[in-house]
Amino acid sequence: MIRESPAAKAARTKEILAGLRTAYPDAHCELNFSNPLELLIATILSAQCTDKRVNLVTAELFKKYRNAVDFANADLVALEQDIKSTGFFRNKAKNIKACCAALVEKYGGEVPRTMAELTALGGVGRKTANVVLGNAFGLNIGVVVDTHVARLSQRLELTKQKDPEKIEQDLGSLVPRAQWTLFSHWLIWHGRRRCAARKPDCAGCEIAKLCPAAGKV
Repeated sequence: MIRESPAAKAARTKEILAGLRTAYPDAHCELNFSNPLELLIATILSAQCTDKRVNLVTAELFKKYRNAVDFANADLVALEQDIKSTGFFRNKAKNIKACCAALVEKYGGEVPRTMAELTALGGVGRKTANVVLGNAFGLNIGVVVDTHVARLSQRLELTKQKDPEKIEQDLGSLVPRAQWTLFSHWLIWHGRRRCAARKPDCAGCEIAKLCPAAGKV
């Protein structure tokens, strides 16, 4: 794989996509949400936290705070306690309040549908914006690069970059735009179910023959 040509990498990527699609036909965002605001809040909470823990917290959180106005007007200390188990709760609570205050002031409490508008909100980076755009609105604006996507795309030698935005650029050039959101889900599911960081199940891996690191990690 050291001197893999662009054409060969593109062909291998196509096979990787087909293999992952077959392995995970039901892959989807594993954060629970019923509207764009809930997904936005859940994604902010998911930083350095598992989706399972976030879902436990939001099951009660979304009963207490039902819209952007509720979050914007929330007592900061109370909100901190409501989300404490997700970690980094003080910063997350501050960002959620600031984010929702901006939503109320600028967008009537609705979540905007552009990258620029979303990333201008408190606590919302490109990854979070891509999650919301792709999963709440069905807009393939970019590729979500979380820890699983970064790790697996490097392990598969689809990128040599370490910066998330540069990884996203490399993946965006290899993966058809219509599959950007699904591709992230496929890699995340594969990372959680098969390709662990320390002990990947290479023997059972559906795309091992396409992976330069198979059996070497």
